[in-house]
Amino acid sequence: MIARSLFDEEHETFRDSVRRFLQQEALPQHERWEEQGYVDRDIWLKAAEAGYHCASMPEAYGGAGADIRYSTVLIEELYRNGATGLGFGLHSEIVAPYILHYGSEALKQYYLPKLASAEMIGAIAMTEPGAGSDLQGIKTTAVRDGEHYVLNGSKTFITNGWHADLVIVVARTTPEGGAKGTSLFLVDSTMAGFSKGKRLKKAGMKAQDTAELFFDNVRVPVGNLLGEENRGFAYLMQELPWERLQIAVGAVAAAEAALEWTLAYTRERKAFGKAVIDFQVSRHNLAELKTEVQIARVFVDKCLELKLADQLDAETASMAKYWTTDLQFKVMDRCVQLHGGYGYMWEYPITRAWADARVQQIYGGTNEIMKELISRGL
Repeated sequence: MIARSLFDEEHETFRDSVRRFLQQEALPQHERWEEQGYVDRDIWLKAAEAGYHCASMPEAYGGAGADIRYSTVLIEELYRNGATGLGFGLHSEIVAPYILHYGSEALKQYYLPKLASAEMIGAIAMTEPGAGSDLQGIKTTAVRDGEHYVLNGSKTFITNGWHADLVIVVARTTPEGGAKGTSLFLVDSTMAGFSKGKRLKKAGMKAQDTAELFFDNVRVPVGNLLGEENRGFAYLMQELPWERLQIAVGAVAAAEAALEWTLAYTRERKAFGKAVIDFQVSRHNLAELKTEVQIARVFVDKCLELKLADQLDAETASMAKYWTTDLQFKVMDRCVQLHGGYGYMWEYPITRAWADARVQQIYGGTNEIMKELISRGL
């Protein structure tokens, strides 16, 4: 495989640290977490002690002031090790940046250190029962009433939703439909009228807590508005390319891991008196996957360079998200086949990775939406 030039020695030292942490603190418990549908809260606190949350946030707000390559390393190792129950990436590189970029100084001073220390766990609530990739179709409303907004509505499929102490909620602040009437609010779980529904049982990512959220006349202080009223859709469009690139980062790391597991398995597994890898059809399958995963790695690393230079655009991020997640599922499916019957057994990492991979083509905007976004630049 082509050597990567994106990271320096300090990043690789950080990678070793993250890998050891996951192997010691997370992986031994992951099966239990899958059965209960959420990770234990204390793993968040242990990760905070190790400095894994909000690394790219400024030191003034409790972060490390590091570049996003450290967060990239963390995301890669979570996916490479199958620790998909840990919603650290969303907490640190989606929720926290919204507050940093659009929150008042008071909001940043109060909430960001709590996210960095895992005193609070963050989530973002966009999807509704009747509105997924079409964010313009949201029904949750926020009506101004003096020094508060009164928030009503519901959200679903919310990652970190069960544990969440702080939620960025997308709500409509004008009666008109379309993109212009949405705003973003910081909702604290202590606010009256905010409640969590049942934990949702999923086909994959079983340890990642995913929940419904309900807002019944929640009075949100005016100061908890992120940015300007009715500018929420523009803010979402500004931040979504990085979110989608993070999905691509995880997709490639997971595909690389699957390829490694399958190479090891096919070398050891015998069929008709010889190793599975010695059959031409197996070798050619693996050669195809190795080539496409390498192509994906080079493209995603280039996208990360663009992000570091503040040059990543929505079209390129959409390309990365759609192509790598389609590839991820292809790799998982082929690798399950090469494992034979064992590929369908839950105790094998390839089986869990196969189940985990399917949602990557859906969340963060479906891949059909990614193609529509790309097509607008034709």
